[in-house]
Amino acid sequence: MSHHLYESDDEQGGQVVPLDSRRRDRQDSADDFFDRETVAVEERVAGPPVDPPDDDAIPYRLRGRQQRAPIIPAALRTWNGVRAMLLWQAKDAAYVTGYHAARLPKYTVKVLWYALPGLFTVLGRLLRWATAEEGNWALRQYAADRNDPETWLKLDKQRQRQSRWRWFVLVTGGCTTAVALLLFSEVPTWARLVVAGAALPLLARAGRPTDKPITDRVSEGPRYRKLTAELVRRALLSCGLAGINQAVAKDQHAISFPQDIHRVGPGHLAIVDLPYGVEAADVVARRGRLASAMRLPLDQVWPEPGTGHPGRLALWVGYEPASKMKQPAWPLLKDGKVDVFQPFPFATTPRMETVHAELMFRNWLDGGQPGSGKTFALRLKVLAAALDPRAELRVYELKGVGDFKVLEPVCTEYGNGFDDETKARCTAMIAWLYKECERRSKRIDHYAALGKAPENKVTPELASLKGSGLHPLIVAIDEVQELFLDPKYGKEAGEICEKVIKLGRALGVILLIGTQIPDKDSLPTGITRNVNTRYCMSVADQTANDMILGTSMYKNGYRATVFEPVVDAGWGILTGLGKPAARRSFYVNGDDAKKVVARAMELRGLAGTLPEPDTQTREDASTFDVLSDLAEVWPAGENAAWNEALCSRLAELRPDFYAGWKSEQLTAALKPHGVTVGDIGRRIDGKAVTRRGIRFDDLTDAIAERNRRRNSA
Repeated sequence: MSHHLYESDDEQGGQVVPLDSRRRDRQDSADDFFDRETVAVEERVAGPPVDPPDDDAIPYRLRGRQQRAPIIPAALRTWNGVRAMLLWQAKDAAYVTGYHAARLPKYTVKVLWYALPGLFTVLGRLLRWATAEEGNWALRQYAADRNDPETWLKLDKQRQRQSRWRWFVLVTGGCTTAVALLLFSEVPTWARLVVAGAALPLLARAGRPTDKPITDRVSEGPRYRKLTAELVRRALLSCGLAGINQAVAKDQHAISFPQDIHRVGPGHLAIVDLPYGVEAADVVARRGRLASAMRLPLDQVWPEPGTGHPGRLALWVGYEPASKMKQPAWPLLKDGKVDVFQPFPFATTPRMETVHAELMFRNWLDGGQPGSGKTFALRLKVLAAALDPRAELRVYELKGVGDFKVLEPVCTEYGNGFDDETKARCTAMIAWLYKECERRSKRIDHYAALGKAPENKVTPELASLKGSGLHPLIVAIDEVQELFLDPKYGKEAGEICEKVIKLGRALGVILLIGTQIPDKDSLPTGITRNVNTRYCMSVADQTANDMILGTSMYKNGYRATVFEPVVDAGWGILTGLGKPAARRSFYVNGDDAKKVVARAMELRGLAGTLPEPDTQTREDASTFDVLSDLAEVWPAGENAAWNEALCSRLAELRPDFYAGWKSEQLTAALKPHGVTVGDIGRRIDGKAVTRRGIRFDDLTDAIAERNRRRNSA
């Protein structure tokens, strides 16, 4: 098959002739051959396609997985989610019930008022129904107007047939009702009340005017506003983002929802794909405008970047503001141990989901203005570390009010106050930490040569190994700005602290810092740059926000300035544990903290890791402390001990005081402290032996009570 190229020629009168034949005719004339008006049309090669086939864009399994809805809804995947959903439904039902119960007398009067007119209304409706005139009368009248007697008679016969059996039903029902009324006086009172309670509202419903309902609408209460796609679109358009407004103006579907809005915990979650080029962080930064557009309180609207791409927004709206939700109790409050190498429950999300935090290989920076809950959040981490018997605790609170005093029995070193002596001790402790890091680095190098430190850092096995010297060391300093701003100790402490943060993370040395004045003087930039986990609670301005969380965090929408002191105590922006997000640390008051410390003392007593008391202080005193000495010499792993064995250990500890003590003397010394001495049974060589002794629980309770009396004094 031959192929010809064609071109129109004005000289041919618009006819189309083969181009190759024209070229042959023009070969005789060079001028004609080089005619610039003649253009050769050649076949163009467009190249291979660049878009992949649709079938190869996504693997088959992934396509099938994306189209499947989850088997278990998100609201039912966790017990907290189910509990929150049921709790909200119960609270809403209780509110509606209470609302109507308070207006029950009013409803009763209205029912009695409309019941009598309703009785006549019902009788009138029954009579009209029995006559079968409904609809038939209009048709018969239309036939009469047209002078159509045949149609009129047919319609009337049809009415009579319907009316005949309806009258029978009505008369029968009336007779039955009359007999029932005669027998009504013979039935029990409760049955008459039930019948009246069911009949009167029905009669009142029939007799009331259409525009006057009997019950009031529950509109005065803070009812939940359901989250819908239209509400989300309108709120996003009201945020003032030019990218969204321009995109929606061109395409109404620029804002899409990849999945249905569904229930998650005590609220609903909307996953939103924003228009092209708009990031979710831009919406997060305008959370206040978003809440205003939805006409909801600020702490009821929680936007955050979604998973998938930067333009996906996860918008969660609660049933009620977070400030009115009751936070669950700390899971470790009553029982449980902690492994500092594993996450532990630290906070909750706005959806009341538990957030787990980590201590090992992390340094923490907690910041916030007074009343934000910073000290409680810092103490919570120390309480969690106390529940790991391997962890050594050293705590300094430079505010001097005793917020950490409850932890003193489990602390190797404790300081309280902002006087020069306490600051000097804290600075010396930080200098000791640097020396400790040096010592630990040599120990890790030693165990690495033996193949016991594969990554050249502290492992759970090394931390648990007796005599390794690599146990977790948790150091907490609250109100650290008092130290760093001190002209005498501040510079030295800041420089050494920065070195410890850089070196100690892999050596098992964890530093927890709390401050309320984050600026370049009170918090050196070298420290903030190297701390990998940060918790920013309520702050006053953008500078403080970015000093704690990092540069540009305020610009990216992570703003702790929205939290109000005292009102939003415990709320903050947590970074370093996944995506930055708003979290609320668990609240543990002083009494509950004492219970946790008592349990920590028991765990440490059984493990033989109770801290040694301050010997110098005790020797300078006029009397010795038998409780602290017993805690020091208590046999590891024992729940109870005989007085004889304890006296022997006390004599080895302090021969000048305890040499020659017998069981009776120990009993007399423990009596003022309220420690019960009783019979302790053991089996020796297959025989049961009972002797006088004490239990470790009684000893720890006595120590806790002594510390409480000292604190109150």
